[in-house]
Amino acid sequence: MSSAVQYPTPPVHEITGLVLAGGRGTRMGGVDKGLQPFRGEPLVAHALRRLAPQTTALMISANRSLPAYRGYGVPVHADALPDYPGPLAGLLSGLQHCRTPYLVSVPCDTPLFPLDLVARLADALGHAGADIAVARSGDRLQPVFCLLKTTLAGSLMRYLASGERRIAYWTAQHARVEVPFDPPSAFFNANTLEELQELERVHE
Repeated sequence: MSSAVQYPTPPVHEITGLVLAGGRGTRMGGVDKGLQPFRGEPLVAHALRRLAPQTTALMISANRSLPAYRGYGVPVHADALPDYPGPLAGLLSGLQHCRTPYLVSVPCDTPLFPLDLVARLADALGHAGADIAVARSGDRLQPVFCLLKTTLAGSLMRYLASGERRIAYWTAQHARVEVPFDPPSAFFNANTLEELQELERVHE
């Protein structure tokens, strides 16, 4: 009788963190979202500080204000494609520059994401033998919070070249495991300046 196949959990030293800050910020009036203040610091600073102990290296995906982002002392990479085609373009750029077997991504506008995000994604990915682990809060998938193998760069490049932009559709094309997190409020993202102010009030 054969035993079940055991897959290793990706260790921290094999995971690079990517903060996605390359959007247009349309719903914030066109401002650079990652540089908007939250508790006295830019949103990107919160994301980097929260992600740093969970990974071995960090990168930022940004298309504007590059000197400001480089001031955080980590590599900053612009989208691999022009005209702000969405988070998948930033993810592709991260995959192309990643020097570890795994990349984990988080958006810049969700400053309170779980402190055990990466550990739980990595554990689920290893147990399932999956290519991608994606966070889920309640009944909502959070596809920009994902851990994936860097070998998927070619697949993502072809997907974007086809004109598709939906991140959940692309991740569904691979061996994907969904990882539940509570409470859902940990994934509250600020799309407008009003929502950012509300987030600061609620979590003072």
